[in-house]
Amino acid sequence: MYSVTITPSDLAWQEQALCAQTGADFFFPEPGSSVREAKRICGMCAMRPACLEYAISNDERFGVWGGLSEKERLGLRRALE
Repeated sequence: MYSVTITPSDLAWQEQALCAQTGADFFFPEPGSSVREAKRICGMCAMRPACLEYAISNDERFGVWGGLSEKERLGLRRALE
């Protein structure tokens, strides 16, 4: 699906990601809170594909990663199996 392969030792993309400049509050909201702002920021981020691949590969279960919520990533993981 993605041409970029990210390994745990290759996490330099995290320093370039817009979320690193924004703060975690948007990306790890309280249960029931909106993730709209996080998704907007992700939509502008060049590191989004690497972030999403990392989240899927490492089974990240909380927060917004690569522009997808927990439920959206779960659906993607199921579709990829």
